[in-house]
Parts: sequence; C-alpha cells; structure tokens
Amino acid sequence: MGIRKVSWNGKRVTVAGLGVSGIPAARVLHGLGAVVTVVNDGDDERSRAQAAALETEGITVRLGDGATLPEGTELIVTTPGWRPDKPLFTAAAGAGVPVWGDVELAWRLRGPDAAPWLAVTGTNGKTTTVRMLASILEAAGLRTAAVGNIGVSLLDAVLGDETYDVLAVELSSYQLHWAPSLRAHSAVVLNLAPDHLDWHGSMEAYAADKGRIYEGNTVACVYNVADKATEDLVREADVEEGCRAVGFTLGTPGPSQLGVVEGILVDRAFVENRQKQAQELAEVADVNPPAPHNIANALAAAALARAFGVEPKAVRDGLRAFRPDPHRIELVEEVEGVTYVDDSKATNTHAAEASLAAYDPIVWIAGGLAKGATFDELVQKSAKRLRGVVLIGADRALVREALARHAPEVPVVDLDRTDTGAMSAAVQEAAGLARPGDTVLLAPACASMDMFANYNKRGEAFADAVRALAATGGA
Repeated sequence: MGIRKVSWNGKRVTVAGLGVSGIPAARVLHGLGAVVTVVNDGDDERSRAQAAALETEGITVRLGDGATLPEGTELIVTTPGWRPDKPLFTAAAGAGVPVWGDVELAWRLRGPDAAPWLAVTGTNGKTTTVRMLASILEAAGLRTAAVGNIGVSLLDAVLGDETYDVLAVELSSYQLHWAPSLRAHSAVVLNLAPDHLDWHGSMEAYAADKGRIYEGNTVACVYNVADKATEDLVREADVEEGCRAVGFTLGTPGPSQLGVVEGILVDRAFVENRQKQAQELAEVADVNPPAPHNIANALAAAALARAFGVEPKAVRDGLRAFRPDPHRIELVEEVEGVTYVDDSKATNTHAAEASLAAYDPIVWIAGGLAKGATFDELVQKSAKRLRGVVLIGADRALVREALARHAPEVPVVDLDRTDTGAMSAAVQEAAGLARPGDTVLLAPACASMDMFANYNKRGEAFADAVRALAATGGA
C-alpha cells in the first residue's frame, strides 16, 4: 500500500540525523501531518542552525542524543550514514518500530502513476553509469532525471511538480539496507569489492545489501560477467515472473548479454533471436573516455535503457552526448608529451585498479586515508605498467610497503608533507619521473580527508598543479 493511501495525521515519526536527506524527510513528513522529532548525535554550530530552522516550522529537534528512542515513536526514518548497530535501532527493534531510509520513504510516497525506476549500484562506477543512462533516456525523448545517491533527492523527484517517464536512480549500499520494499523496473550491480565493511560488518552483509536492488525486478537484472558475485546476487533474488538475467562483458557477448565486437558495442539480449542476432548500439569511440571500466559502465547503462525499450540510435546518441563528471579519469593537460589524468574519485583499490588498467606506462600518484584497505593485489596487478610512483598522504607507507614487496624495481618518491603545496610537489616529482608517451595518473586508491576536504578538492589541486607546470613549459 502506498504511503499516500494512509493517514499521517498525528503519526509519531522519528527522523535519525540532520543533513541532506534527514532535513527534507522531516519537512515532508511534517507536511503530511506527522508529529516529527529529529534526533542527531552532533550538537555543533551547524547542527544548531539547522535545528533552529526546523523548530520554527514546528518540528522538534533533539541534539546530542541520537541513541534514545523518543516516546511514542511509530516509525523511524534514517539518513543513510547511520550504522545499523546504532543503539537507536536496537531500541526500535526491541519496541517493534520499523526503520526506513529516505529511499524507502520516497518509494512509498510514489503516486499510482509514478515513473518506474531503473536502478544502479556497485562499489564503483555508479554515478557515471546513472548519468550515462539519463543521457541515453533523454536522447530517446523520455522525460527523466538522474537522482538518488547522485545528489538529487529522490523525495524531490517523487513529490516535485515535474512529471517523469522514468528515473535513473543511483543507490548506495547504505540506502539499499534501509529500503525493504523497493521494487525497480530493472537494476544493475556493476561490481563488488570490499568497501564500507565497518558499516556493514562483513563482505557478505555488504553484498547482500547491494543485492537488494534486484528484489522484485520486473524486466531485467543486469550483472557483470567479469564479476561472478554480481551474477550470484541475481540468482539469489526473488524477481517477478518473466524477469531476465542480462550480462554485460568487455568481450564477445553470448546470448542474453551485451558486449564488444571489433570496437562495436552490441546487444544480444534485447533482440528477437538472441541465439543468432546481435544489434549494433554504438562504437567504443562514442564512450567518453573509452577506458575499459568506462566502456563497462556504458554497457550497463545501455542494458538498462534497452530493458526499458530504448532504440539503438538513442543509445549511441546518448553516449556521444555524455560528458563525465570532474575527477573521473579526466584528461587535464598534455605537457612535454606526457598526459596528466585526474581520477581523484578513485578512492579505493578497486577503482584505482580499473583506472591503472586504462594506461601504460604510468607514473602513479597514490595515497591518502586507506580506510583499512590493503594494496598488495593492486600493486601485483599493476606493477608492469608503472614507470614510477609518487606517494602522498597519511597511509602512504602501506602503499610503499606493497610496492617494495611486489614492484621493488619501480622508483618511488615518498612525500612526507601535508601542506597546501604538497600536490604541486607531487606533480613536479611525477613530471621528473615521466617520459614522453607516459601518463601521470592521480588514482589515489585512498580517501582524501587527511589532506583535503574531499576528493573534488584533491582533484582540483592536482589540476591546478598540472596547469602551473604547463605554464612553465614543464620545467
């Protein structure tokens, strides 16, 4: 039953956490007539300002106490970042109080004629794939938007005045954990690698939350042929009768797959005779940039679009029109025959591995906050591509030790500095190691917060340093 079919007047709802999803959820629920209390662990200046604004609207806010279940609570709506082992949720379970995330709330707020969702998750590549998908859908003349974990609130999309034909939805593992009734038209898990294990508790729990995206799919569960764990999640999913498993591969596709043949993206899933037919969709050159993992993203986006009935020409036109977000394998400059690429968004080893696989030879700039990651496998797989390495950040020693074990012949510059000029120094050192034809690649395999506010600021610092290098002729 949709949430609009029940009365919210007087229903006592606790919203866990302020921020980009908690505040809109509180306002929506208050507007529906619920009695809303927001609880928040923090009690800083920003939180107090947010609380004051909500309280003027009639919403109660409790700062500095996110552990106690407010009396009479009938439902909790939580922001994605709150871990499942929080005392508040333990208390809720004991009292029989359900917990929803913002995605669950948005799903239940959908009207009877709401747009279907094409949903995307995975350890890496989510945002790029969702934006590619939205570009393809737009090229097909459909009213759509890229929403969800991408920064555009699903609540805004569901409750706003604009009418959509279909939504391209990015979902994180956090959001999926708290979305038990979500049922997408079609969905994809792009890949699975260890990430956020401190939040989920184990790799098995992390994978299970990712797999929730397939539950109840009606047309296609799209998986990565190269990542068996994603296919396993499809096999385990409870889907609607007639829903199909559709793979994507960088190789030649089999029946019910999309893949690549002689530089052409082809579809053997959504054609009349899957055994004998293949439909050309686009050229590899239409994918920007045509790095292997980005081609995989394009195939996943194409599969979801084709599942929704989009014609091949729109796939090609949408991929051609797509421009990647900054700091995702972004070409910055070519200086003295050396190409400088910003992939600051590669904040874990899985993303860095994909980035390193796209270039050869490479001077690699790496390091930052490891978040419990290990680097042996990454270095082993990438060692032959490395001309040299420049290390930055708090946990650079972990990368250095892996290099010593698996690539002892590769020159390493270890920068023991965290000041504002550290990235400029890293670029200068990388330029000294590089030769014409090489790529200097910022793919840190680590989070940025030890030295920068976020990965965007890290990427901007890299780009600024490269442009400064170019202005001096590479000297």
